[in-house]
Amino acid sequence: MQAGARPTYVRWKVLAVLALASFISYVLRTNLSFAAPEMMSDLGLDEVQWGWVLAGFTVGYAVFQFPGGVVGDRLGPRRVLTAIAVLWALLTVVTSLVPGQESASTWLIIATLFLVRLLVGAAHAPIFPVVNASIVRWFPVGGWALPSGLTSTGLTLGGAAAAIVVPLIIVQLGWRTAFLCIAPLGLLTAAAWWWYSRDDPADHPGVNDAEEKLIKAGREDQDMTEAEPSEARQADWLRVLKNRDVLLLMLSYSSMNFVFYIVFNWFFYYLVEVRAFSATDAGFVASAQWVAGAAGAALGGWLCDRMCGTLGMRWGCRWPVIIGMAASALLLLVGAFHSNASIAVASMVLLFFFNQLNEGPYWATSIAVGGRHAGAAGGVMNTGANVMGVVNALLVPFFAHAFGWTFAIASGAGFALLGLLLMLFVRADRTLA
Repeated sequence: MQAGARPTYVRWKVLAVLALASFISYVLRTNLSFAAPEMMSDLGLDEVQWGWVLAGFTVGYAVFQFPGGVVGDRLGPRRVLTAIAVLWALLTVVTSLVPGQESASTWLIIATLFLVRLLVGAAHAPIFPVVNASIVRWFPVGGWALPSGLTSTGLTLGGAAAAIVVPLIIVQLGWRTAFLCIAPLGLLTAAAWWWYSRDDPADHPGVNDAEEKLIKAGREDQDMTEAEPSEARQADWLRVLKNRDVLLLMLSYSSMNFVFYIVFNWFFYYLVEVRAFSATDAGFVASAQWVAGAAGAALGGWLCDRMCGTLGMRWGCRWPVIIGMAASALLLLVGAFHSNASIAVASMVLLFFFNQLNEGPYWATSIAVGGRHAGAAGGVMNTGANVMGVVNALLVPFFAHAFGWTFAIASGAGFALLGLLLMLFVRADRTLA
């Protein structure tokens, strides 16, 4: 380790690689949403059947959140993120090989796609619990929201890139070839992360004494990676699962995620099939929405850290969520009910800015509450959030068929307000013992 009076900036370079991983993860998981019109036509699937396909991802993603967080805490982010990024590449290739109408029945196609997407969800599930485990190792106490927000900026920019690139490749080469073209991005992620990251800042050759001291300042537990007896680790898992603040945080974040999945699962399809946009035009609109989300994620993280510095962790983490959820509810209602298509779509684009304003504060809260078990706490939080993704994948098309797309979109406003209410009871200033 190098000595020096001023701290080095290796932590920010590690964060840049984490943001790249988030970016590529979202390119490789949102591809199906942007290929939906062409895949549904090619494979002969309707909206309700497609909802089951979408649910496959969220089932796998939800089920493997907590195990992914525990494994990330145990084995370390370096090994876990490298392994899952390789799986992202392989499963993207597998997706391109699902059978078509000429060789399989409709239900076999649905079952195959559901299974493949379940595996894709399982492979992507550990990334944000692993990001949590990395941030708590690499950044000082009270400085977790901005790094969390910036990794969320990476994911939203990945969604923006996929919204433009995937439809363009599909128009030229078809959806199967489009998936083959983007699959190697997973291998790029694995190589970059394994090369540059370390589980302990002290092990990184570029970190000097001043940066290590900065990172460790204010911690009761100076070694975030120390081994524990298996019985103690098991008790810690149970404490995470039973902790009041973790469970309330999970319920609040789940409510916010219903709104997220309206964007993730349905906005591109809504533009093409309901608002009659062309696929390429819808891609640019959806990309603008993801870019707005990227700005919101960065601002929310910065705002949360500033508020935590002035108001303390409890209200510093709450206020950005209060603002983001209230604005999300209002903009969803405008987007659903306004008769002018331009105003409605603009509201939906701005909606995602305020939705992503919440990301940094939520993940910073999970780190603050979880402490040394931040990966597991983040896994619990994201498990509930992605169970809500399954609910969204099945409930939104049901609402659309039963009551129309206006009601289906507007339903998210109720979830946003519920998430706001629940967050008022979460104590970010109370860490797991």
